[in-house]
Amino acid sequence: MNTMGSQGSPIPAEVWDQQEMRDALARREISSVYRLLRRHGVSQRQIAALTGQSQSEVSEILKGRQVMAYDVLTRIAVGLGVPRGYMGLAYDETTAVRVAATADSPHPEEDESVKRRKFLAHAAAVTVGAAVFGADSGSWVSHPTQTPAPGRIGMTDVRQVEAATRALRALDYQYGGGSCRDAVVAQLSWGQQMLGASSTDVVRQRLYVALADLHNLAGWTSFDTGLMDSARNHFGQALDLAKQGENEALMANILYRMGRVYLHQNAPDDALKVFQLGQLAAQNSGSELAVGILCANEAWAYAKMGSDEQALKLLGRARDEFSRANVAEAPAWAKFFNEIDLSSMIGTVHTELAQTVDAKYTRTAIPALSKAINNFGDEYARSRSFNLTSMAINHLLEGDIDHGAKIGRQAVDLSESLKSVRTKQRMEPLRQEAEKRRNNPEARELADRVARFTGADTAA
Repeated sequence: MNTMGSQGSPIPAEVWDQQEMRDALARREISSVYRLLRRHGVSQRQIAALTGQSQSEVSEILKGRQVMAYDVLTRIAVGLGVPRGYMGLAYDETTAVRVAATADSPHPEEDESVKRRKFLAHAAAVTVGAAVFGADSGSWVSHPTQTPAPGRIGMTDVRQVEAATRALRALDYQYGGGSCRDAVVAQLSWGQQMLGASSTDVVRQRLYVALADLHNLAGWTSFDTGLMDSARNHFGQALDLAKQGENEALMANILYRMGRVYLHQNAPDDALKVFQLGQLAAQNSGSELAVGILCANEAWAYAKMGSDEQALKLLGRARDEFSRANVAEAPAWAKFFNEIDLSSMIGTVHTELAQTVDAKYTRTAIPALSKAINNFGDEYARSRSFNLTSMAINHLLEGDIDHGAKIGRQAVDLSESLKSVRTKQRMEPLRQEAEKRRNNPEARELADRVARFTGADTAA
């Protein structure tokens, strides 16, 4: 029998070329892929053995659990013998070949800490004014493919890019990066062509900034869907374009977002270095809001490292900078950070300190988070989910287990409606705190529910 994948695979090669299977693979609907394999007589046990998953994981996926993490999708494709291109894994996305020449993970064997250092070196070179275009950016930065460009563009064309970015950013805030990332990448494919068109100098500079912000959004939505190498690629290109557009405030925003990726990876030292580079750009821009955003995130990094004195000092400076900022006049990429988001950051930093330093910090975290939760509208569902998760952790730390479990369930309810890997991953500390209190039935039920939602292993 002609087979693909692992030696002795029970899956005939022609299975992958059937239209229903091709459609499921293109959409990365792994539950549909597994169900179709079952129709072809492949057992759950065989699927588990080929993909390196447990039978319970396979069962959960068959029931509809989504698989979004890039590394897991790759492992499934390799294990089953799926041609990588059928799942859009040969590149960042199936459309990304038009935007970038490298794969989403060009050197998968390279350690993540090495990739962080390469990005930091590139960010430092850009921020302090070294050559940008023409410099060796490292293997992690993809370079635009030359595509046919319009003969000439004007300000109306650039405004179209800006309007599309605003609309797509709103979708990301409300529904998660998975709801719009493909559209962002497709928009980049079109917008990138404008770089080859002729224009006035004023239009050209604004185009650099518009495309930088679109790459910035592509990086953020990639991060939210678990595509870390892709996020780094897009943030690297965004930084280059923002520098070319002479927009230091946007450079600061891009570096803040890349620092958040490293916080999420529990690498606060590297995150802090990126935030500090962003702080240089923020101060050069003269934007109090940009400075305040960077200060708040530096505080989060220090809190993760257990340094409460530095964290509280930077939070105080963030408040001061924000009080002087004119949010109404801020650009779209920074305007999200208003009084509600400041409260959210204060609550987040104090939640981190309550876990790393002393539970006394719950006393500040809870009212700050409550203010944010009560004021985040439906258009900021993901932010509200994060804050509910943090609030639940604080109540568990205070010993108010029943109330903490109730809020934790609300966080899961809200997160289930989002297309965001990050919301699941941010729930891991909540699961751990609930697991510690497993002798309480409410905590036990919450720990099990979070584990089911996130795909984490439950306690025996």
